Amino acid sequence: MAARLRILHLSDTHLCGDGRLHYGMVDTLAALDRVLAHASSLDAVDMVAASGDLSDDGSPASYRLLQERLEPWAAERGAVVAYAMGNHDLPDAFESVLGPRERALDANGFRILTVDTTVPCAGYGRVDTAQLDRLSEALAEPSEHGTAIVLHHPPAPPTTRLFDTLRLVDPEPLLEVCSAGDVRLILAGHYHHALVTAGGARHPDRRGAGRREHDGHPVAAARGAGGAEVRLRAGRPPRERTRRAHVVAVPAEGDGETVYALDAQAVAGIAAAAGWRGEG
Repeated sequence: MAARLRILHLSDTHLCGDGRLHYGMVDTLAALDRVLAHASSLDAVDMVAASGDLSDDGSPASYRLLQERLEPWAAERGAVVAYAMGNHDLPDAFESVLGPRERALDANGFRILTVDTTVPCAGYGRVDTAQLDRLSEALAEPSEHGTAIVLHHPPAPPTTRLFDTLRLVDPEPLLEVCSAGDVRLILAGHYHHALVTAGGARHPDRRGAGRREHDGHPVAAARGAGGAEVRLRAGRPPRERTRRAHVVAVPAEGDGETVYALDAQAVAGIAAAAGWRGEG
């Protein structure tokens, strides 16, 4: 049987180290716990991908809470955990608990690379030339069954006008490096939408799996929790390599309630404070 990489993809957990409710109403730790409890029914998992915005307050305690949940859950299944930085994460606290922001892992002969797309004090993302060079060097030697990349800002078109200012800036060089190597899959977060984009050697799968899901309105969000099960199968040529992504919502009382609804002025303020303005 061809080798497989079976992934539980989580993102945007937004944990608070002091137990605070997110936006005063969402218990993000309880949401994570119920997603993991639901995911325990999966037949097998080789990797848990946590694709950024893992903390909401940037505290070491918040990262320890995440680690205390994910590491034992993964260890029981013989799985590795890949953590990526998000724009809400703070690098020093992240690294003090979870380790390097960019690293390489192996799972079932598949190479896992994490890429830090964050820009200090900004909501948008970027991958700089030095990072692209390091990624290209890492991909110069093919892995046994291909590579999966875990990052925060999706290298794909934004889903709303607000997200357009918070997008990954100039994603094409990253996608070109991935296409030139053996990258099979890109797992991202940030948008808080369950989205899959397939195309050639790159297959971005994005899931905002913490507690809430944007409902299509550019300035509103509703409460909810879930994750994605993603599977890759080794094999050549590329058309024989199968991929599957299955998004799972884990419902609870209160789901669907509005977490926030921002007016045009508030959206403009977020874009001005944290968004891409075309400089640099």
